[in-house]
Amino acid sequence: MAGTKALLMLENFIDGKFSPCSSYIDSYDPSTGEVYCRVPNSGKDEIEAAVKAAREAFPGWSSRSPQERSRVLNQVADLLEQSLEEFAQAESKDQGKTLALARTMDIPRSVQNFRFFASSILHHTSECTQMDHLGCMHYTVRTPVGVAGLISPWNLPLYLLTWKIAPAMAAGNTVVAKPSELTSVTAWMLCTLLDKAGVPPGVVNIVFGTGPRVGEALVSHPEVPLISFTGSQPTAERITQLSAPHCKKLSLELGGKNPAIIFEDANLDECIPATVRSSFANQVRSYVKRALAEGAQIWCGEGVDKLNLPARNQAGYFMLPTVITDIKDESCCMTEEIFGPVTCVVPFDSEEEVIERANNVKYGLAATVWSSNVGRVHRVAKKLQSGLVWTNCWLIRELNLPFGGMKSSGIGREGAKDSYDFFTEIKTITVKH
Repeated sequence: MAGTKALLMLENFIDGKFSPCSSYIDSYDPSTGEVYCRVPNSGKDEIEAAVKAAREAFPGWSSRSPQERSRVLNQVADLLEQSLEEFAQAESKDQGKTLALARTMDIPRSVQNFRFFASSILHHTSECTQMDHLGCMHYTVRTPVGVAGLISPWNLPLYLLTWKIAPAMAAGNTVVAKPSELTSVTAWMLCTLLDKAGVPPGVVNIVFGTGPRVGEALVSHPEVPLISFTGSQPTAERITQLSAPHCKKLSLELGGKNPAIIFEDANLDECIPATVRSSFANQVRSYVKRALAEGAQIWCGEGVDKLNLPARNQAGYFMLPTVITDIKDESCCMTEEIFGPVTCVVPFDSEEEVIERANNVKYGLAATVWSSNVGRVHRVAKKLQSGLVWTNCWLIRELNLPFGGMKSSGIGREGAKDSYDFFTEIKTITVKH
């Protein structure tokens, strides 16, 4: 970037090379509200070129041994870790999250995603059975699917993009990825590391742009047999419609309205700090106004406290942490996902009541339960309609185990075995001897 006021210009990464685009869209610094970056406004032509490159790279990449692919993924992880501070600074500026969070969670977890799948690809086993009376042996093999279409969201840009790229590559697929046009910078920076890590041209292609132009072209492309998407339910519905004529494999990780259930015997010294972090980390003004109109009480934050900002940040996207009480379960604040620092606090009287109320939303991604009663923890966790339940903790992940939601929170699971199963096709082979 030449000069302090020059805009950062991103380019698509196709077939191992950066390619300019004929048109661009503005990307904003959320701390100031000013344009600081221009993102390619790509479309069908760029997707066509990326899919062609991925298809041509597929035979060579898929024929490499798991050990060879593992070495490349570990090299990507090493290079990313060496640039951790640079990536953290970029993620914080582009997405708006704190620098501390980018340094301690987003970028380290992105590194770990590559390392984890570099290791797990070496330890999968297959099934084998014998039919001695017929002189037959049966066994299974898994083969990569082909070109993987990957679409990642704005809230955890590099974290969730690498959570998709790493297992797709590890299994032997090639990739065409579309990051969110709102937070594209770290994906573009990742491209600069791929050649250094030994990733062959065409194995990973990243095309920037909007959902209606790039996303739809990718999802509807007949030579992209699978789509992994993290984002909103309406977009997932559109992906399903576009994919149906081609019978594509779909993994859809959608929204959540995650209850935090705090019983009277919870350890508040542990519970309150974790619940504050989970409520305010990534949860907007219209919701607060609607809550007020419904008769709710705002204890702090929006509409109650004054937000004092430096002059350069007056137009930035800032909002005070807001706590709402006296709100009905049917309120939009209780049933819809709010991407802003807003939490609703409501009392309950019994275990049965809180389970019914927690399950009375269309989502089922995650939940937390706080109690010192071990029996209660197990009972409640089992009855909650959530794909993941944390008890007496929050955001501790075991990557070997499945992650994904129930109900309107998505289809499919991600994790060591689940991601491997999704990014491969299983085949049964029978040998008569």
